[in-house]
Amino acid sequence: MPLEPAKQQMAEQQHLPSEMCEKELDVVSGLMELLCIDLEAGEEERKAHKDHAACSKNVLRKQRHWERQLAAKKSKRKEEKQRRRLNRSQEAGANADPAQFTKRVMKAITKERLAEARSTGLKLCVDLSMTNCMSDKEISRLAGQLRRLYGSNKKATRPFHLFLTDLKEDSRLYQECVRMNDGFLNYNMEITEESCLDLFPSDTVVYLTPDAQKALETVDVDKVYVLGGLVDESIQKKLSLTRAAELGIHTARLPIDEYMVKKSNVKNFHSKILAINQVFDILVTFLETGSWTQALQTWLPAGKGYVISPGNSERLLAKTQTLQEE
Repeated sequence: MPLEPAKQQMAEQQHLPSEMCEKELDVVSGLMELLCIDLEAGEEERKAHKDHAACSKNVLRKQRHWERQLAAKKSKRKEEKQRRRLNRSQEAGANADPAQFTKRVMKAITKERLAEARSTGLKLCVDLSMTNCMSDKEISRLAGQLRRLYGSNKKATRPFHLFLTDLKEDSRLYQECVRMNDGFLNYNMEITEESCLDLFPSDTVVYLTPDAQKALETVDVDKVYVLGGLVDESIQKKLSLTRAAELGIHTARLPIDEYMVKKSNVKNFHSKILAINQVFDILVTFLETGSWTQALQTWLPAGKGYVISPGNSERLLAKTQTLQEE
């Protein structure tokens, strides 16, 4: 019966591939399961890392925010100390060096002074009702003078409460001021279409004009001073005096004749007509020093043909020496 073993062997050989396939499938399945486990573990690990990174970013962001707040508080305390020190120095009459203070501190101090001037400061108006008779070039020059006037007021120890009167929004001057002067609409002053008499009683108003007969002796806190906003290259006579007469108010001039004398020059030129910012600088300096001699000597241009009279020069020198000794 030799055929029986042979048949059995063939049968076993026929079943062998099937069993091998099953084993291979089991192996592949196991590998897939391991791969899935590795993928899930990797995903969980990446998620945990991502959560940790996000948490770390939040912590860092909060830390940076806290550090910025702390630095800002320190800077604010430092600036506040500087501001108080400067105010104390000025109240005591000491000459504090502005260079030791930051721009931010000086800006804050200036803002405080101008805000205080609006409630307690001396009042000064610039009458802009005469611009209709001015050329475009003169309008531009006047806009520049207004910018310099405002700049001087910002630097003053005792700034004025400023008013630009008779200034209409559709006027050439208003448009030129906006065009030429950065931040004009944010100037810390009053800009109005009304006249000075619409704002103040006539008996308190003094119009400053070079053609007035009476010299200004002092600056009175109860008065409102008016400068004629006028640039006149054709030198029309007595325009500001005529305007003051129309308003029916008192007039005064700077005491140039009382403290200065004419200086001989080649062109024999002498003039008391000043730009409004020059008049303003003289008033501010007089307020700070109490000396017309010093104010006029400092701000009256040499080209106007006037110098301080000898007697007043000696008094100014003596006063200066006394202040230096003190």
